[in-house]
Amino acid sequence: MKRKKYVYLLALLPFIVLTVMYEILPLIGVIAGSFVSDESGAATFTNYTTIFSKLLYQKAVKNSLKISLISSLGGILIAFLGAKSYYEKRGRLGEIFMTILNMVSNFAGIPLAFAYMILLGNAGVMVQFGRLTGIDALANFNLYSSNGMTFMYIYFQIPLATLLLIPAFNGIRKEWQEAALLLGTGSTGFWMKVGIPVLMPSILSSFSVLFANALAAYATAYALMMNMLPLLPIQIAGCFVGDVKMQRGLGSALSVVMMILMVIMIFITNTISKRFQKGAETR
Repeated sequence: MKRKKYVYLLALLPFIVLTVMYEILPLIGVIAGSFVSDESGAATFTNYTTIFSKLLYQKAVKNSLKISLISSLGGILIAFLGAKSYYEKRGRLGEIFMTILNMVSNFAGIPLAFAYMILLGNAGVMVQFGRLTGIDALANFNLYSSNGMTFMYIYFQIPLATLLLIPAFNGIRKEWQEAALLLGTGSTGFWMKVGIPVLMPSILSSFSVLFANALAAYATAYALMMNMLPLLPIQIAGCFVGDVKMQRGLGSALSVVMMILMVIMIFITNTISKRFQKGAETR
């Protein structure tokens, strides 16, 4: 038995080495670097005071939080409907749906930004169509704004959220729906009282993944907005590839702030999820 354990440990050794080299050590380096002054190289808290005192970085944190929360919420709501449809209508249509979903889930970053420019930019196809037909919502749509960014983020959140939620629907048993119908509860009542509470831990976990995905998204935002809209990923990149000078300490501090925001969201969703699980166990 001991030999088998050693064999298992040897098999895990490459993964442990990769984890230490490419995750743990860089993380320690970022945290340590966030307390180093870019001017003198001495230990300091200046980088953090700069983040929370300078308007540019305050806006970057607020904009990133706003876009991440709204896009995650919008993505999870639409994804729930998509996953529910797949659960109820499987077969050939389900296979086609999954094929399209996997294809669309990889359409992000710079190609997605350019696609939205063509469709909803200042001279985009849909904007021109709105002007010709008198549809003000299309004619006056401003892609190069916080709302435009949120709309685009929702697009690439939907496929990811749907792929995360589809396996969770396998936990919904047909017998529960049949029992609910026999007791006089309709489809809406079943999902509100049984289905959604059962799925809530998976929904909350998926929400935290979407939040982290949106908070750290860089390529799409930079290709569309450049530096016109302050966002955390763009400010972090600017600190390491700045035209004037690199600000590694400030960039590391911004990275730590981003990680803290992610950890807080994960903690909140896990806490709520545990309450739902306890509530389900006591019923």
